[in-house]
Amino acid sequence: MTAVSVVLAGALNPSGMAASTVDVPVSVRPILTFKVGSDQKRFGKLEFVGGLIMNSPEPIFGAMSSIRFRPDGRNFLAVLDTGHWLAGTIERNDTGALSGLSHVRIDPMLDENGNTAKRKVDMDAEGLALRGNQAFVSYEQRPRIDIYADADLAKAKPVGRLPHIIPEREFRRNAGMETLARSPVDGLLKGAMVVVAEASFDSNDNLFAAVLEGPRKGIFAVTHNSSFSVTDGAFLPNGDLLLLERRFNLAEGVGMRIRRIDGDAIKPGAVVDGEVLIEADLSNQIDNMEGMDIVTGPDGSTRLILVSDDNHSFLQRNIMLEFKLTE
Repeated sequence: MTAVSVVLAGALNPSGMAASTVDVPVSVRPILTFKVGSDQKRFGKLEFVGGLIMNSPEPIFGAMSSIRFRPDGRNFLAVLDTGHWLAGTIERNDTGALSGLSHVRIDPMLDENGNTAKRKVDMDAEGLALRGNQAFVSYEQRPRIDIYADADLAKAKPVGRLPHIIPEREFRRNAGMETLARSPVDGLLKGAMVVVAEASFDSNDNLFAAVLEGPRKGIFAVTHNSSFSVTDGAFLPNGDLLLLERRFNLAEGVGMRIRRIDGDAIKPGAVVDGEVLIEADLSNQIDNMEGMDIVTGPDGSTRLILVSDDNHSFLQRNIMLEFKLTE
């Protein structure tokens, strides 16, 4: 195991104000193979690169809902569904595989009055997107997309709100705007923000989704497989949208898959579907996979980095997985 130092700010206290900053140890153990007991590398259209199991005695660490990487592909920002920011840097070994985290910091999210949430329902952060010097966060339970200045997040209060345009009455409890993704500026969506619901359905049992800005602004739908719920998404450089989905039910167990949606098909009134790039279950090194982003690897390849939400349960794990897109 590799130990790294994490700076934590923001355990909640009864007043809703952030607690004092403390250092938190985190142990990191590498995941060398994705399929348990096998050295198989290729899974569908993806190639497994490596992963990490992350542990900490600090109870706030975990519950990652979405992750976004900076342009350098190393520094990242994540949101926790407990109403916290988590920032840090990934480290790689000589082969280019994930080897650890450094410069990790957790800060509380603040409301417009500068207070932290007293209840999870007030700051149930699920989606994250970065654009310019701003961070956009989508919330469940109290549906909204708040905009923050992407600097000194420990003190950042919302500076605005992006209308989600999907009627609020359509959001099911704890199944609203799970995915928030920024489209490529040079694509058909012209850098617009896109949302996809986790499990909120239209009259045809398709998932509500919307392009929130730009020339293709409007509501569209994503076909829904009854076994899976959408948990995050990210755009490829060519404008295609990758959707991360999870499965959890007694009949089929825990699973995950990633779908590729043709970017040209995303427009008002459309119903979109796409190829499944990978599907996995507990015979693979997965957990409750909630966050995903796309980066350029050290070799110039397109990489997908996924993180899990452990729900602060001793039965689950905080893991980070990396795959290479093979086409």
